[in-house]
Amino acid sequence: MAIIIVLALLLFGAPKLPGLARSVGQSLRIFKSEVRQMKDDEKAPEAGEETVEGKIVDPDRRENNA
Repeated sequence: MAIIIVLALLLFGAPKLPGLARSVGQSLRIFKSEVRQMKDDEKAPEAGEETVEGKIVDPDRRENNA
């Protein structure tokens, strides 16, 4: 862990690290909210996917009654 911190300091410099950490945190928040939204969309049925109750009509009976 310490090696990663030292490498980050060398590559980005101390002044840029807070902005980098803020950007990473914001990206993670956006990613988590998108994943949560996708899960909510999977749970909610769309308009065309609702079940409709009805009776099954025998085609032979229908022709005899007509």
